[in-house]
This record gives sequence, structure tokens and C-alpha cells, in this order.
Amino acid sequence: MLKRLRRLTQEVLHKNPWWEYRHDRYLHPDDSEGEFFYIHTPGAVFVIPELPDGRVLMLRQFRYLNQRISLEFVGGGLKAELTHEQAAREELLEEGGYEAAELIPLGWFNPMNGASDEECHVFVARGLTPAISKPEISEEFEPVAVTFEELSGLIQQGEIWDGMTLAAFSLYCFGTDLSKSR
Repeated sequence: MLKRLRRLTQEVLHKNPWWEYRHDRYLHPDDSEGEFFYIHTPGAVFVIPELPDGRVLMLRQFRYLNQRISLEFVGGGLKAELTHEQAAREELLEEGGYEAAELIPLGWFNPMNGASDEECHVFVARGLTPAISKPEISEEFEPVAVTFEELSGLIQQGEIWDGMTLAAFSLYCFGTDLSKSR
């Protein structure tokens, strides 16, 4: 049987508006002490907006850390005062320029469980109504509408490399019966 590791102390080493870098001391199963450094976030959301013609909306944007363009679903960090659904609606409006009549939860995942405690909740947005997008000052997006088949091809060709988009697409394909309705 797996034994839980017991936290002894927790220290915030750095904090910014999006995440905290933490240092924990804990007990190993043999009662010796260990330490763990990780990123703590309130969580994140990803939204897969289904357009009326059956395509899905993605965003092309420049990713500073990799110094390259990335094609991703709508998404962002969870603000502490919002529910996952409220955050998904906010991100859809902010980045995608749409409001949704219906948000369907697909599930959640941890994008990097050895380095972060983040949980990303994924939604499908249907019944879209165009609205004015309100990106943050650091964000610049180019909307791209793709079919399910085009999206699959872009993944196979390595054009879509963002891990959270790949995980969200997996939930979209295999986590529900949505793929049967296409």
C-alpha cells in the first residue's frame, strides 16, 4: 500500500499574480526528511469553442519561453474569486471574442504533476455569440478555425506542441461521447 508523504513545513519563495514558487519539507515513507520545490497555482481552464459550422476555434500566439508561435485552445489561469465555469466564460470572451450559451465540462488534468499542483479544467463551448474580445496587455492572438481532421493532422505534423492543448484535445476526443456527435 502506498504511504502518504507528510508535509512538515511550507514556505513561499516567490509570488507573482499568476503562481507561487514553494518549498516544502516532508517525511519520506521511512520517516527521513525530504524537500520538494514546486509551482502552486489556483488552477487553470481550457475551452474548446465549437463554431456553428463544426470547426473549433484555436488561437495562434507567440510564446515567449519557447520563442515560437503556438496554436492553442482558449485558456488561462483561474482567479481565486472565480469558479472554473466563470473563468472559462471569462477566458472565452477575453481571448476568443465569444460568449457561450452552453459550457460542457470534459474533465481535468494536471499538466506537470512533478513540478506543479495545477489542475486544469476543460470545457466545450457551444451556442457561441460573437462579442468583443478583451485580451490582457501582454496577449496578442490570431484566431484560427480548424476542422477536427485538420486539428488531428496539425498534431501529427508537430504544429501543435502545447501540452495543455494536447491534453485538452485528448479529453475532447476520448473523455466524452462528443466525438460521436460530429
